Amino acid sequence: MVNGYSDHSDSMPHEEYVMWQRNCLAHMLNIITEEGAIFYNHKWRVQNGLLQDRHDIVDGFPVRQIIIWKRKGGINFNAGYFLPTYEVIYLIAQKGFKLKPKTNAYGDVWEFSQEMNNPHPAPFPVALIDRIISSTYAKTVLDPFMGSGTTAISALNNDIDFIGIEISKEYCKMAESRIKRYKQNPKIKFSKSA
Repeated sequence: MVNGYSDHSDSMPHEEYVMWQRNCLAHMLNIITEEGAIFYNHKWRVQNGLLQDRHDIVDGFPVRQIIIWKRKGGINFNAGYFLPTYEVIYLIAQKGFKLKPKTNAYGDVWEFSQEMNNPHPAPFPVALIDRIISSTYAKTVLDPFMGSGTTAISALNNDIDFIGIEISKEYCKMAESRIKRYKQNPKIKFSKSA
């Protein structure tokens, strides 16, 4: 992330960024079923040395719960603050959304190692997405920021359909390659070796 994205940029003024994210969430909420949910993960942003939390983005949406993804390890390039070791996942749910039996026992703090062998600058571990998908009754998963295709791999792990959207041509190629490799050998452990 130090060098930014090679073929697009989401580095925009904060107010513009918030509106873009809110529009994305509104469109997603509008298309999911009455039993659907959005699991919205977003790293904190720091602009002009000050933390920009996500409240300005999720305010007014039906946030049912906050899940903490406790990451193991990480790198801190900024001497102005401590190493961030967690991210927030907002569960934004329609009224009819329910978890599968017994999955509510996971609690709301999940510890998963970061994806280490993935060239994407901010990859999610497949195990994290597997937990989300396997806890729901989803038949199709939409990831509007597909990145390296982790959600697609998890959807395939869980035998459900997926739709991935990604603006970066580089990341589209990365995702296509990972999905192809997975389909050729579903026993590949992407969280450790891809």
